[in-house]
Amino acid sequence: MLADVLLFIHLGLVLFITAGLPLIYIGAACRWAWVRRWRWRATHLAAIVFVAAEALLGIACPLTVWEDALRGHRPGTGMIERWVDRLLYYDLPTWVFAVAYTLFAAMVAIAWVGVPPVKSPRPHP
Repeated sequence: MLADVLLFIHLGLVLFITAGLPLIYIGAACRWAWVRRWRWRATHLAAIVFVAAEALLGIACPLTVWEDALRGHRPGTGMIERWVDRLLYYDLPTWVFAVAYTLFAAMVAIAWVGVPPVKSPRPHP
């Protein structure tokens, strides 16, 4: 069960990273204030930079490693687990992921220029 929890946390992070970039541009066009919040943007950028750095350094994602260890290197057996597993894990050369993550990280960094984040003013006591 803990492996399934990790799998869904992993899926949530993947969705946060991948959906975050288009939401920044859509949100800017729709004037959604939250897409310019500095903390949200910094967290989003840090997440993809972390993923890209792992790939460039040849480090396996800790969530994948922990999930594999908990499953004994067996994929999930439930329908949802199999679907999420297929959605998250592809059998491609490592360099493909390193390039893709690095390019995506660059696009997120470019979004800081195109749609600059704004720090919220601190409330006065």
